[in-house]
Amino acid sequence: MRQSRMLALGASLLVLLSACSTGGGSKPTIKIGSDGFYESKLMAEIYGQALESKGYTVDRTAIGLGARKVTAAALESGQFDLKPEYIGSGLAYYDPTKTTSDPAVNSAALQAILNGKGGGITVLDYSPAADQNAFVVTKATADSLHLATLSDAKAVQAQLKFGVATDCATNPVCAKAINTAYGVDLSNALPLSACDQPMVDALTAGTVTVGELCSTQPDILKNGWVVLTDDKHTQPADNIAPLVRNDYLAKVDKTSFDKILNDVSAKMTTDALLKLNAEFVFDKKDIPVIAKEWLTANGLV
Repeated sequence: MRQSRMLALGASLLVLLSACSTGGGSKPTIKIGSDGFYESKLMAEIYGQALESKGYTVDRTAIGLGARKVTAAALESGQFDLKPEYIGSGLAYYDPTKTTSDPAVNSAALQAILNGKGGGITVLDYSPAADQNAFVVTKATADSLHLATLSDAKAVQAQLKFGVATDCATNPVCAKAINTAYGVDLSNALPLSACDQPMVDALTAGTVTVGELCSTQPDILKNGWVVLTDDKHTQPADNIAPLVRNDYLAKVDKTSFDKILNDVSAKMTTDALLKLNAEFVFDKKDIPVIAKEWLTANGLV
């Protein structure tokens, strides 16, 4: 009888030690979301695969959920736990008066705001990779109308047809900022998916003569298009950082969790992001494949 009790006690101790050695059991599933355009979905997939390689289960249901107005509310309400954010535009969504050309300042200001949202949301390290909103014309349009800056657009705006992001009317760094700084009226602009193929197609076809694209969109370089210089600095520094709900971070080892994502962000550069976007647009690679290859090449999985 004594031997049986000792065996049972030994077995119990083994179970307890096993649980301790694995951090108390399996990691909670993390729900990842993103904005709707492909670069945002790609960054969400990269962060997701990095976490999966370290034993996390990832729910991707909310990747590509929609524009910032949708995803910000969804993150605050707990519909998902993590999203990649462009910190300048993310800050402008809450308070456009605080945006700057300094990513460190933008990150700190965004963190101060998110401390009071949805029970608290943490801004992890921002990446060297940055992607600003860019207003783009063909070289032919630039040459014929002598366009180099957004200031140049004011005098010839009657001859221009703008294509803008679908949320431009309510986005504080779009219609209002452009009108205030440059006197260019975007109220009749064509709303399209800005950092995506529809805007590229419209600019190519001439449906619009000025298109709002992302600065890392590979079509700009391939087609020799001209980015109009934002000479009055209306667009904030838009480095990428993961936003994570604090109630999720409370369930995991925050130090090791943060390191997984911060290591990814540290490796991502603007040039690398441009290359990855080109693989999606021109090489027609699937986003999960692009993400896995980049993570593998950088020793992150």
